[in-house]
Amino acid sequence: MWKATGQSTLTISSLLVLLTLAKVTFGFAYSVAAEPNAATRIPDPFAVNKLIGRGINIGNALDAPSEGEWGVTLKEEYFDLVKQAGFNSIRLPVRWSAHAPNVPPYAIDPGFMKRVDWAVNNCLSRNLPVVLNIHNYFEFYNDPRNHKDKYLALWKQIAEHYKDYPDTLLFELLNEPQGKLRASPWNLLLKQALAIVRESNPNRTVVIGPANGNAIEYLKSLDIPKDDRNIIVTFHYYLPMKFTHQGAPWITDFEGEKSADSWVGTKWTGTEEEKQAVIKDFNVAAAWANQNNRPMNLGEFGAYNKADMESRARWTKFIADTAVQCGFSFDYWEFCAQEFGLYDQQTKSWRKPLLDALIPPKP
Repeated sequence: MWKATGQSTLTISSLLVLLTLAKVTFGFAYSVAAEPNAATRIPDPFAVNKLIGRGINIGNALDAPSEGEWGVTLKEEYFDLVKQAGFNSIRLPVRWSAHAPNVPPYAIDPGFMKRVDWAVNNCLSRNLPVVLNIHNYFEFYNDPRNHKDKYLALWKQIAEHYKDYPDTLLFELLNEPQGKLRASPWNLLLKQALAIVRESNPNRTVVIGPANGNAIEYLKSLDIPKDDRNIIVTFHYYLPMKFTHQGAPWITDFEGEKSADSWVGTKWTGTEEEKQAVIKDFNVAAAWANQNNRPMNLGEFGAYNKADMESRARWTKFIADTAVQCGFSFDYWEFCAQEFGLYDQQTKSWRKPLLDALIPPKP
C-alpha cells in the first residue's frame, strides 16, 4: 500500500544512502525547511514536472460510468506496455462521482477505491509517476452549487486515503471545469479543494487547470494561491477542432455547426500557417508559466480516428515537440480506446506512426 509503518532502526549513514538512492531513482529536488526540527521535504514542482515528461492518459476505463462500458478494462500488461514503450508517466482519469451517493457523507465505494489502488500501485511499482484526478463529474459542471459538498467530500476521502503514498503520486483537482463551473466559481472552489488536500497532504504536488475545459485562453483567469508553490498548472489542446474532432459523434454544436461529420477529410499538412497557430497558442501558455513561475503540463491532446493517420501523426508529433521545446510535460489522450487510442486492443500492437510521434525512436 506504499505506506511507511513502524519505527526505523536505520543508522544515519544507511539512511543517507537510501535517501540518495531515492533521489537518483525519482529525480526529485526538495526544498527542506530551515528549522532544525523540520522533517518535511517539499518536492520541487519543476522537478516533478520533468518526471511526468512524456506521459499518457489511460482513459475510457475508470472514468467511464462503469469500467468496461466504454470499451476499456484495465489489465496489468497495459502498465508494462506503457513503461516499455518509453513513456515517463501515466495520467489516470477517474469518475469518482459515479461511485459515491449524492447524500452525505458521500462515501466512496470501497470496492471501487480498491480498484483505483490497484491501478495506482501498478504505476508506482514500475516507477511511473501517476496523476490521479476527478474526471467526468458532469453533474458538478452543470450544477456546482448543489454538488459542491460532494466534490469537496470526495477530495477529503481521496486525500486521506493516499496521504502516505510516495511523492510520485500527484493529485489533479478536476478535469476540464466547464458548463456553469465558470472561472469565478471554479477559482473559489479550487481553493477550498486545495485546502482540504493540504490538511492531509501538505507536501503533495497538485495539478490545477483553468475553466472552459482547461483552455489556454482561460489561463489568464486562473487564480491559484500564490503562497502554495507545490502546484503544476495544466491546459488541454485540441486545435484546430475541425481537424482533431472530425466525425466525432458527441460534437452537436460547435461554431454554429450541428455535426462534425462535414469535417471528415480535413487534413493537417504542417504548413507554416498551421504550425504558427500552434506556436502562438503555446507561447501564451509559456509566457503565463514564466510570468507566474509555475511549471506547465499539457494534460490532453489527440486527434480522432476519423482523420487520416498521416495527418494525425504529423499533428501529434508537432504538438509533442512544441510542448517539449516550451519546457512542458505532456499526457497524450489516450492509450487504447478506439477513438484516440495509441494501442490497438484487437491486434495487440501499437499504432506505430502515433507512438513514434510521441516517443522518438532510438537510433
